[in-house]
Amino acid sequence: MRYISVVKADAYGHGMPQIVRRLMQSGVDYFAVANVHEAADIRHMGMGWPILILSALLPEEDRFLIDYELTPTVSTPEEAQRFNSLGEHHQRAIKVHLKIDTGMGRLGVWHEAAAQLLKTIQELPHLHLEGIYTHFSSADSDIEFTHTQRERFLAALPKDSEGLIIHADNSAGLDSLSGDSPFNAVRVGLLQFGVPPYPNSALGRAKVEPVFSFHARIGLMKTLPKGTDISYGRTHQLQRETIIGILTAGYADGIPINLSNKGYVLVDGHRCPVLGRVTMDQTIIDLTDVETAKPGDAVILIGQHNDGEITTSEFSETANTIPWETLCSVTKRVPRVYVGSREL
Repeated sequence: MRYISVVKADAYGHGMPQIVRRLMQSGVDYFAVANVHEAADIRHMGMGWPILILSALLPEEDRFLIDYELTPTVSTPEEAQRFNSLGEHHQRAIKVHLKIDTGMGRLGVWHEAAAQLLKTIQELPHLHLEGIYTHFSSADSDIEFTHTQRERFLAALPKDSEGLIIHADNSAGLDSLSGDSPFNAVRVGLLQFGVPPYPNSALGRAKVEPVFSFHARIGLMKTLPKGTDISYGRTHQLQRETIIGILTAGYADGIPINLSNKGYVLVDGHRCPVLGRVTMDQTIIDLTDVETAKPGDAVILIGQHNDGEITTSEFSETANTIPWETLCSVTKRVPRVYVGSREL
């Protein structure tokens, strides 16, 4: 089984250079990214690793397939002809992966028309079909439809797929993978960072260790009387005399405004509620019950301290979003600190 490491969107917000270098050391078989610019970043780190472009290329980007030795996704006959012309011009075969739309309704040739596009690719002299894949739309919530997509995909595969890289599964879809299938590769995104894509799936119950934690610090503490309104819009009123802490981060750092009045953070292992509306640069929390708190202390937004933990999934669910968006929303002004595995 080949390991296709999906590292698009700055490695899901974890930092492309650091993550990719570590994955190279770990011996992944393939990288997958969203566009040629992400692929170029990987290629500058090292040669030899195949790189699959998951999204459609703009016509002016085709030349990068040659410059950086990239593998594009083909969804239409027009794309196949474009890439074949590119290969003809450079007198070389362009490796491609055919994507089949089995119900996602996004990229890929519709599964009922896949046979004709497959024939076109195989007949074009400067294209080399390396792989075929699809993408599941509801692996987290609809196992029945995921099986339908899988069956459509299997029906669209050529009778002889020997030598092709066949991949239909991502982190969320691995549950339904059977041992007697032709699939010989899997795309792994969120799970490789220790974040279960869907906690209720079989993989979601697997024991993994997150490599990501999200921290802020207490910039200021003060005591306010009962009845004081907190933050913009006066959406929270103190029900007691309260020691508030003002965190040095807000929605411009990646703390969703949807955590207003319902999120929690960890301070010295204690869960402290978010008070009022999250603002651009600060977030207000209740520190009344944390006797040890003082300005400068670290606050955990996502992570673990002693017996307390706030997971990426919990953080995301409270903010009415998904872990993918949470990780990609931590902005560039938040410093990244990378530590070795022995120090975690």
